[in-house]
Amino acid sequence: MKKWVFLVVVLLLLGYESVQHKMEDAAGSPEHEEPKAQLSNSDSAQKKQDKQINQDKQTKPSKQTTISIAKDQMYKGKLVLVNKKYAVHQEGVQSDIIRLFSHKELIKGYGLLDNTIRLSQAVTKSFGEMIEAADKDGVRHFMISSGYRDENEQEELYREMGSDYALPAGNSEHNLGLSMDIGSTQMEMNQAPEGKWLLKSAWKYGFILRYPKDKTAITGIQYEPWHFRYVGLPHSAIMKDKNMTLEEYLDYLKEQKNVSIQIEGIYYEIEYYRYAKNMTISIPDQRRYDISGNNVDGIIVTMSP
Repeated sequence: MKKWVFLVVVLLLLGYESVQHKMEDAAGSPEHEEPKAQLSNSDSAQKKQDKQINQDKQTKPSKQTTISIAKDQMYKGKLVLVNKKYAVHQEGVQSDIIRLFSHKELIKGYGLLDNTIRLSQAVTKSFGEMIEAADKDGVRHFMISSGYRDENEQEELYREMGSDYALPAGNSEHNLGLSMDIGSTQMEMNQAPEGKWLLKSAWKYGFILRYPKDKTAITGIQYEPWHFRYVGLPHSAIMKDKNMTLEEYLDYLKEQKNVSIQIEGIYYEIEYYRYAKNMTISIPDQRRYDISGNNVDGIIVTMSP
């Protein structure tokens, strides 16, 4: 009797062990199972978080500031296009034009061709930051040979230089106060270290070479290695990256409507709007923004944190 009971117990134990092995084989070993469970939980948490974010966006829209856009905004700002076809409007002339010779605190690290040179004060400050950076790279023989010109000065230059190298009064960027001719006290700019440094680095400070060598068919002006225009970041960065002139860049914005870029950790968003009467633009609260016309038909809003 005892032997029979013993055999029954043994058989039951063997059967239980067999069932356990089959269950483990079907489910996989525990050491492979744990990571799968973790991945599943992680995916689930991420989906839940994404869903919550989307719900927050729908139920808690960010506050907006509504800005009315007057028609004259189309003709002023850092991105206005000025060339043979599109003339400067009076609204586009910078309001902070100064005579540099009278502001010695701004003239550091570079020279002036003469004491009559004028320029936007804000642009002058950005230029100074750029020259300071060049000095740290050992490039330090810069000179501004021309800045803002009124229409009489531009007309005189146009008669002297001709249409290949100058534009008629009202159609020159120099009539804005955003452009300057930069020279080297050592040699011609197309060979000077100053010219080479600017080609490589000017975009970091918001400046572009306005009339590149390979773009004369687009700009209508011969190569000018000395003529730089201030457009500001992030526009200068995009134009540099895509090898675009201002004409090409404005067409690009009009086509894309919305462009985003991150530069040194700062996220920028650019939006193009075709101008319309009684126009308004909504901008999220707490965001910095800059508004510029293109001098043609539209408004460009640049936002950053």
